[in-house]
Amino acid sequence: MTARGDAEDDRVPGPRAAVSQDPAGAGDAAVGAGARSAAPEPTSDAVPLRVFASFAELSEAVGIVIGPGPWESIEQARVDAFAEATEDRQWIHTDPERAADGPFGGTVAHGYLTLSLLPMLNRGLYRVAGVRTGVNYGLNRVRFPAPLRTGSAVRATSRIDEATPLGDGALQLVATVTVTARDAERPCCVAQTVSRLYPAE
Repeated sequence: MTARGDAEDDRVPGPRAAVSQDPAGAGDAAVGAGARSAAPEPTSDAVPLRVFASFAELSEAVGIVIGPGPWESIEQARVDAFAEATEDRQWIHTDPERAADGPFGGTVAHGYLTLSLLPMLNRGLYRVAGVRTGVNYGLNRVRFPAPLRTGSAVRATSRIDEATPLGDGALQLVATVTVTARDAERPCCVAQTVSRLYPAE
């Protein structure tokens, strides 16, 4: 699947979040299933990682845009590995020589590769203290407004849209994540994600 398509609401409006410098504890978790404990190192123009002390504090951030986070490089080796894993070996993704004369002037990342980076990109934006685990529950909407050229770098912002308490103290979080490539006029991915956070026992 190519990272190209039409989108309504390509950019995420709203104020930028204030940043907490509080260190994360052992029970902290980044939002998104499969999140690793260590966040990527921020770059000079990235907003420092925000740490929410509780579900209540996270709920108070509804409507806030967090980020942008640090840049992440998208190299051909990563695109090739994704092509092998998904068996989507279309030449626009995997053949730089042929793709040079193609519609994008070079190879582009799969749209679903960009989408799969959301948990990792979120780790560079914020964490929630006291979380036992977080799982991806689904997507309400996703668009790929612009192609992502291989060799570029991407970063994300996240707008907290909803924070709904569930049973057993869990929280359902809805957020709109916008992924933009360096020097790009339009984002390469805009997705409204749904995740569920479960508190530490």
